[in-house]
Amino acid sequence: MKKYLQIIIAVFLLVSACYFFPETDRKILAGQTSSGSVMLEKAIFAGGCFWCVESDFEKHRGVIDVISGYAGGVGKNPTYATYAKHGYFEAVEITFDSSVTSYQELLDYFWRHIDPTDTGGQFVDRGPAYRTAIVYFDQRQKDLAELSKIKMEKSGFFVKPLVTEIVPFTTFYPAEEYHQDYAEKHPLKYRYYRFRSGRDQFLSRIWRKNSGNISPVRSFVEKKTPKENDITRRLTPLQYRVTQKNATEPPFDNPYWNNTRAGIYVDIVSGEPLFSSLDKYKSGTGWPSFTRPLVPVNIVEQKESTFWSVRTEVHSKQAGSHLGHVFTDGPAPTGLRYCINSAALRFVAATDLQKDGYAEFSSLFNR
Repeated sequence: MKKYLQIIIAVFLLVSACYFFPETDRKILAGQTSSGSVMLEKAIFAGGCFWCVESDFEKHRGVIDVISGYAGGVGKNPTYATYAKHGYFEAVEITFDSSVTSYQELLDYFWRHIDPTDTGGQFVDRGPAYRTAIVYFDQRQKDLAELSKIKMEKSGFFVKPLVTEIVPFTTFYPAEEYHQDYAEKHPLKYRYYRFRSGRDQFLSRIWRKNSGNISPVRSFVEKKTPKENDITRRLTPLQYRVTQKNATEPPFDNPYWNNTRAGIYVDIVSGEPLFSSLDKYKSGTGWPSFTRPLVPVNIVEQKESTFWSVRTEVHSKQAGSHLGHVFTDGPAPTGLRYCINSAALRFVAATDLQKDGYAEFSSLFNR
């Protein structure tokens, strides 16, 4: 009986290693928001008159707060009377819950509410103070913004070239209080201004003509999810047990736990892009570990209760494949550790991205 208990304990400790004993220094985890809670992130977009941009983004799911203001200029404390003279342009600062919506979704929404081909302003408002821009806070936002712009350029929706700038964050000052929530405070004046600006007429003309639901950064490779009989034929027994039956592969005995090549990891069943080598790190667990998804909308999280704990299980959105789990003991900047089974993944090397149909991610590895 004693020997039997020792075997059970040994197996338990081995499986738990992925969840409880990462190599990461836990001191960096202080203040990290736990998985499933609100995960706040900021974004800044400029799309002409900030009354309109603020009103549009306040309607988007997952957006918590939108502030109209002035971005990108020189000198402190610009006002409505002086901001244009000092190189500032009208913009909005968005605070959103990244567990509800993603930065990619906000980029998609942004393109659909501006004229990115206008070199002289936006609609009735003219001059550089009304130019369009995406202001990024970090390298990841920059990469995603550039990918989304490339995708939109290739979409054929616009005849003229896109001139929207992608610039690093330098300064942002909230505008005067009377500019905040202008559409809500002055609904009649706002509706009259917006109608006369020509914004909605332009957007309706462009997007009615192009009614397809395109996303500048695609959420998955355009392939149909295989049927059950196709899956069983294509997958190895281990891949099938992991993706379809929620099994866990052995640690340190799988293809990607120590893979250091540059590239992306896609769903073994559907081909959805899931993770990038740029976000992969050595966790010491024996499974591939990532700090964040490559395309967050392709990841679905749900609570999983076991007899010893409650964990957050990770699935792919398109195929519904079981991938692994996400924990709040990862390194900066996210504090997250996506502990993923190699059996659920296919690695696409950076040199093969174009050949394999993932060309939009090539620029991530061309620096």
